[in-house]
Amino acid sequence: MSGTTDVRDSRSRLVPRRLLATAALLACLGVAALAIDPAVAIWFRTHRPPREIARLLNFSEAFAHGTGVAVMLAAVFALDPTIRPRRGGGGWSDFARMVAATYAGGLAANLIKATVARVRPRAADLAELTSGLATFGDGVLAMADPGSSDIASFPSGHAATAAGLAAALCWRYPHGTWFFATVATLAALQRVVSSAHYPSDVACGAALGLAAAAACLSVSPRARLQPTSGMD
Repeated sequence: MSGTTDVRDSRSRLVPRRLLATAALLACLGVAALAIDPAVAIWFRTHRPPREIARLLNFSEAFAHGTGVAVMLAAVFALDPTIRPRRGGGGWSDFARMVAATYAGGLAANLIKATVARVRPRAADLAELTSGLATFGDGVLAMADPGSSDIASFPSGHAATAAGLAAALCWRYPHGTWFFATVATLAALQRVVSSAHYPSDVACGAALGLAAAAACLSVSPRARLQPTSGMD
């Protein structure tokens, strides 16, 4: 038991550090991407990927959608007997941390959306823009009567959720790291291809998701009380 606990504690320390380092890199890329946001958005308005690639990207959105993610977490709970409640505790703690790590970034992204207005590519007049900074605010709206979601581009909640889910799954099943990271990347790319977000939105959203996941996964499992005997 002590060996298993040591491995879990080591993983709880190492994985969050890696997530924070990756989040910092993605945040920097997000800032740099502001320079190319309009050009990328215009390109995807006039170009569509091949049909099979489009299907793959659309399918990957389930990895970033709240309902799809809930189904995946339910599958983890159903298929992994080691994560279920058991005598001595630990199972519920791990699963609760995975759920929190998955959704924390998406919830934070939604809070930011409520205070920061940015026009989505599908609703913006991008022809005269030279920088992604000009897309903040509603001054470049191309629609006469936009919906509330049309000025909620930054950051991408889907990318934050996908990154959070990938982080939680990598923490629990490290042998699948590259697979989980690839699917999360495809889910984020789908948001750009569908003109729902700019590259900087998904990069910053993913950074937020990883940072939030790192905070959730760095919390150590509750220590069990050990009986004592004698006097100190």
